[in-house]
Amino acid sequence: MNLIKVAAGVVNQTPLAWESNKNNIINSIEEAKNQDISLLCLPELCITGYGCEDMFYAQSTCDTAMEMLQDIVPHTSSIAVCVGLPIRVLNHTYNAACLIVNKQIRGFVCKKNLANNGIHYETRWFQYWSIGERTEMRLGEFTYPVGDFVFDVGGVKIGFEICEDAWIANRPGRELYLQGCDVILNPTASHFSFFKTLTRERLVQEGSRSFGVAYIYANLLGNESGRAIFDGDAMVAQTGEMLVSGTRFSYKDFYLTTAVIDLDKIRLEQTQNRITFKSSNPVQVLFDYPEIDPVKNVYELEHWEAKGYQKEEEFARAIALALFDYLRKSRSNGWVISLSGGADSSAITALCYVAIELCVKELGLDGFKKKFAYIKNIQECKDVKELSAALIINVYQGTENSSKATRHSATSLAKDLNTTFYDIDINGLVETYKGLIQGAIGRDLSWKTDDIALQNIQARVRSPSAWLLANITNSLLLSTSNRSEASVGYATMDGDTSGSISPIAGIDKHWLRHFLRWLENTGLGGELKIVGLNAMNNLQPTAELRPLEAKQIDEEDLMPYDLLNAIETAAIRDKKTPKDCLQFMELEFEGIYDREKLVLSIERFFKLFARNQWKRERYAPSFHVDDRNLDPRSWLRFPILSGGFEKEIADLHEYVKNSGKGKRKGKIGF
Repeated sequence: MNLIKVAAGVVNQTPLAWESNKNNIINSIEEAKNQDISLLCLPELCITGYGCEDMFYAQSTCDTAMEMLQDIVPHTSSIAVCVGLPIRVLNHTYNAACLIVNKQIRGFVCKKNLANNGIHYETRWFQYWSIGERTEMRLGEFTYPVGDFVFDVGGVKIGFEICEDAWIANRPGRELYLQGCDVILNPTASHFSFFKTLTRERLVQEGSRSFGVAYIYANLLGNESGRAIFDGDAMVAQTGEMLVSGTRFSYKDFYLTTAVIDLDKIRLEQTQNRITFKSSNPVQVLFDYPEIDPVKNVYELEHWEAKGYQKEEEFARAIALALFDYLRKSRSNGWVISLSGGADSSAITALCYVAIELCVKELGLDGFKKKFAYIKNIQECKDVKELSAALIINVYQGTENSSKATRHSATSLAKDLNTTFYDIDINGLVETYKGLIQGAIGRDLSWKTDDIALQNIQARVRSPSAWLLANITNSLLLSTSNRSEASVGYATMDGDTSGSISPIAGIDKHWLRHFLRWLENTGLGGELKIVGLNAMNNLQPTAELRPLEAKQIDEEDLMPYDLLNAIETAAIRDKKTPKDCLQFMELEFEGIYDREKLVLSIERFFKLFARNQWKRERYAPSFHVDDRNLDPRSWLRFPILSGGFEKEIADLHEYVKNSGKGKRKGKIGF
């Protein structure tokens, strides 16, 4: 039997962190050699990091990447290794994969199809490489082939699909098949989003089947450059069979996913299918699958859950890893969260704790401390609870409008997680600011005439204290706004939006409340539960900025969160008009909300969304988790000044007037 042991190597890289990136690559190669691996595929742009942004324009970036490559080459004795890096050829920059075999560079294959949607902007920095084009590049005393190649390594033919190359209908794998390719390597930097790994499994497995090859897929890992999260997906498939699918969301610097491929079986498969392939061309299949909607696509959800995956589990692991990576890569000493006792700040506090738990579980207490060797006060910690006290700072900042219930919610969570907790009364500060302005303008402020202003000053007064704690301890202040608030501007600028990052700004409030109940009662793997969330999970969401007798409820100030989320999905993600939104909402919420409620909510949503784009422009960076992100710098662009959907809202009211009060006229056409 003609067997080869191969591996997909996952590495946790940081843009332009040359030495640590190089060390992770070299350590991966050394581990592969220890395991008698013959062929190792490492991720796309792993030498530089994927998220270098406009530093890809700099000649020094490509030059230093080449220096790092030359440092890596001597470590490749008796192994073939693929590494990703940018290269400059004829004054153009390309996203390339370099194949090194037994300490010799064999050549560079350049990416043919560039990702230019969503959070990806590759066409800003890189050029497309034309199919079949080849040239040469000088490196030191030698020249090396560059372009579109199949490499022959000891009689094994190796080709490449680099990330986006595999997500198009007419994949390069078709031409690789026609050239008798045995193995396709896919070095990739595919950002995390919910259920995306299921799409990747299809892509890898179907690619191996359609092209009759062994297919090796290696992704990046961790929160690399601030917004994108990479889950470290790694797979090896052979002629339609998934041989192995690796661990995701690891806290390691690198790891390998290994398999043994059978060249005889691969070549037999190609021999049997070659005539059929030429006559019917069955590989013209669209692989750009949409992301899975767990509500609408029941079949896919059942398939997913049968494999032991859940959206809640993915969310917890992704955000926890992102928080962990952001902390260590920014060399901060901990997290500061203004813990109000509500869902948002409780979720972020819990996820910081989950990050500590998961890392210690995987790497051990000493492994965790090694990751944060620069933080001196954790080196004597004896368990997770002591680490929590050292790394997580919570501050409850109450006023006369704060209730005993939210204080109890905050204190019970902090006690359960053993965080450092401060309870501060800021009522005097609020009154001081009020007094200053009342003296300046010559009148008293009242809830009747100054409602929003009086609410906002309370939220803003909380910010300086939280920032002061963060500065004193050299910690990260985490913003506590969610996506539902961002969409309608239900947040106070320089108040609850204050922070270095916004961990949950990509998640809607309706689902977040469900997640917190899951985290309390089910937990990660059915084991890691946060029972301290119980008090919070029994509260109605409230800003508690009006007097207690007003009994302020968020959903009364805005609209029910399930309805807000549905309108946002239709209006912003799916780009529906207000009239179209009404038609959808009447079907989705039939018997729950009447037409008048729906019309008022839709009109309110569109007006608030347009009016509050300036707030979204000022939000701290958020972690990307799905196609509903509102981050204007990486996903959803909208003008700061606009017509505010005036015509579209007028069309909505005209439609309602003509279709009869309280009745739905006709059917929606498809």
